[in-house]
Amino acid sequence: MRILDSYITRSVITIFLATISLFCFLYILIDLATHMDDFLANKVPWLTIGQYYVSFFPIIFVQTSPIASLLATLFTYSTLNNNNEIIALRASGLDFWKITRPALIFSLMISAIVFMVNEKFVPQSASLSQEIKQDKIKVQQSNRGQKRPPIKKLFFYGLDNRLFFIDEFSPSDKTLSGLTVIGQDSRQRMTEKITAMRGEWTGSAWKLFNCQITHYLPEDQSLEGDAPFFKEKIVDIKESPNDILKQKSTVSTMNIRELKAYMKRFKGSGATGVLNSLRVDLHQKIAYPFACIIIILVGLPFALVTGKRKGLTFASVGIALLIGFLFFVVNALGLALGKGGALPPWAAAWFAPILFLTAGAWITKKLF
Repeated sequence: MRILDSYITRSVITIFLATISLFCFLYILIDLATHMDDFLANKVPWLTIGQYYVSFFPIIFVQTSPIASLLATLFTYSTLNNNNEIIALRASGLDFWKITRPALIFSLMISAIVFMVNEKFVPQSASLSQEIKQDKIKVQQSNRGQKRPPIKKLFFYGLDNRLFFIDEFSPSDKTLSGLTVIGQDSRQRMTEKITAMRGEWTGSAWKLFNCQITHYLPEDQSLEGDAPFFKEKIVDIKESPNDILKQKSTVSTMNIRELKAYMKRFKGSGATGVLNSLRVDLHQKIAYPFACIIIILVGLPFALVTGKRKGLTFASVGIALLIGFLFFVVNALGLALGKGGALPPWAAAWFAPILFLTAGAWITKKLF
């Protein structure tokens, strides 16, 4: 069994590494072709471009590992099946689980590695890529008459212990609408609340329209005086449009511990929708690495069926792509339902893994 396990594991690892390398190459090639005009127009040094794409490697690895591990596993076992080796193994008394043991152990290892990379390297990688893009590869879209699309439903923790909730932010016009700012003291007790229908960046400060500013006594959360209403007012908000733009992908630059600490800052703010969305993201960070082993459990039975084996090696590629596509679609659906409040956060993150694990167990039972 050790010889067999070593033979299968070596094949799976080789194909997995080749697939990951191919995905990285294709991503860089497509992205480079898309942004080459921007790089040339802004005279971006090749060293900076190289640093920019290297910073994406951990992200690409995490995102493509499930489909890469499935492709490697199915291709290996389909080749064995096509060469009648699966029949020989089963004739020698080995059952489904003993034959697939190397692939399952491999998928567990990849799941652990994906979890570690997602925790240790992806936050730094996402932060670095954003920094390089903003500071060194910043595209002067306004000079070419292009407009950035508005960002909707933006929330973040800003300076001076303030929570920001923005319905829509337009980077091109440097305007925002539906603004709510909640100020807190060091114990997360509300001290002020700023609401505005609309805001414009003057170049040095924010001018708010139809604005109301309310101050609270932290001890009992009662109003401190009146809550004046202003048709126009310059307010003391230190975040510039570029600072707000950088908050778009805040969650992607955090690991689980940092995300939990970030969520605590929103506790007591009344932002139930924001907290629910953050809880979904938190559970997703835990559930996603298990995608590697779960989709392999779904795909392996197809590769080991000994009926029609002609062309099975190349058909396994199509099976892997189909299973991977369905998994990510169902996973995206579950997350959307969770952030919309239709599912509890934990159920939203585990919706696709549980569904596909059940499907894999049913398919295995039917075929074996």
